[in-house]
Amino acid sequence: MKPARNFSSGVFANRRSVIRSLAGGSLLMPGILSDVFAADGRRADTEDPLAPKPSHFPSKAKRVIMIYLNGGVSHVDAFDPKPKLTQWDGKELPPEPHGKKRGKALRPYWNYKRGKSGIEVSELFPFLRDVSDEMTLIRSMQTDIPNHPEASLAMHTGSFSIPKPSMGSWLSYGLGTMNKNLPSFVVLAPKVPWGGEYTWSSDFLPAIHGGTRVIPGQQPIADLKANALSAELQQMELGLRDAFNKRHLKLRNGDSQLASRIKSYETAFGMQMEAPDAFDLSDETDATLDSYGLQRGRTDKFAWSCVVGRRLLERGVRFVELIDTGAGPVDGFSNWDAHENINGHAKMAFNVDEAIAGLIKDLRQRGMLDDTLVVIATDFGREPWAGGAENIGRGHHGRAFSCWLAGAGVKQGFVHGETDEFGIDVVKDPVHVHDFHATILHLMGMDHTRLTYRHGGRDFRLTDIAGNVVRNVLKNGAV
Repeated sequence: MKPARNFSSGVFANRRSVIRSLAGGSLLMPGILSDVFAADGRRADTEDPLAPKPSHFPSKAKRVIMIYLNGGVSHVDAFDPKPKLTQWDGKELPPEPHGKKRGKALRPYWNYKRGKSGIEVSELFPFLRDVSDEMTLIRSMQTDIPNHPEASLAMHTGSFSIPKPSMGSWLSYGLGTMNKNLPSFVVLAPKVPWGGEYTWSSDFLPAIHGGTRVIPGQQPIADLKANALSAELQQMELGLRDAFNKRHLKLRNGDSQLASRIKSYETAFGMQMEAPDAFDLSDETDATLDSYGLQRGRTDKFAWSCVVGRRLLERGVRFVELIDTGAGPVDGFSNWDAHENINGHAKMAFNVDEAIAGLIKDLRQRGMLDDTLVVIATDFGREPWAGGAENIGRGHHGRAFSCWLAGAGVKQGFVHGETDEFGIDVVKDPVHVHDFHATILHLMGMDHTRLTYRHGGRDFRLTDIAGNVVRNVLKNGAV
């Protein structure tokens, strides 16, 4: 009996030799053989939906890392000081213009201090306050529907009702990826946030542009380790599969969903080569981990997501989102939703504050903040008046809240917009969610009115039929 061939020993040294052997045995039709050779390293980039694409105009920002604080951070307790609320604490606030009662004022539970930039940030976020000189704080954010699913969906997709492509998907579609072996859009989320998986869906865009979810832990992505006897054998198998897939696709007029599914298998193989290194923090120094507030070996903290997020950016991922879905149960809830007790914000902030500040400092130290856009967002704000059974909670408030931008093309140590003396309404320079998205796309070199996709007989875009770039937050010299 002849000994079995050892594929890992080099008998079949490369993909072409395997193909020729199979062809010689009449196992491959001539047409398939031609397709294989044509695809063997010589396929045009135009056939790759993730190939890098030029932006509409030159920009400094090449990638985005978005931090989403799920549940609605209280602007008046964190980023928008209102001494008047303290003066009115426990008193009935003036009614709405149409006469509806608002409720009793609830003072901010944390004192405010100025950072190096002069921006006032509360004691909830002492580390973030220390890097506020790198950032622009937008105090005049507005959203249309102050309910979690709708507001979260809108902050991610620009749509308040019908699921549409996520912002990460739009940027993947418009700009492609900088590393074909990794997804262009990665989401690190221990739990599914309000709005569900629609928050990172590609919806009607080709499926390859959808977000790849990573669940923090010892095995963040299942089946990341290859099962093949060797990398060479796996490449051979995938090469043959690729040839049949391409022929199957050609017979179906290049169906976009099928093309995306085929591409996803190619990306999965690339991830087996590169992703393990991105999630392996063993080469990070103790000083770096300490700056994020991360103990070596811990994977269950938001800080782990921040370090991994930076490593993914370094490896060419276009859009990374870190979703903070909670620090554990806090008085009956596990995210920033503070209906019954605003004191729960303390534990929530402790879980993310040092990590976010560490990320910004680390990006600056590595020279990455010059071409990386950092976005810190939330569903909406909280009501300036008391709520809950004991009047120590705050309800949803979409008429005014705060978000942050930092990095490439963004002013440093700057505040945009203003709310009234109680933090109820925006009184200067309002920024709607659509404006926020238009500005982020602009900073990435994309005109939000030109980044469109034809679907169902009309052209869609992230900002729907609205949105204006907030030029006041752009650094001098930015486009």
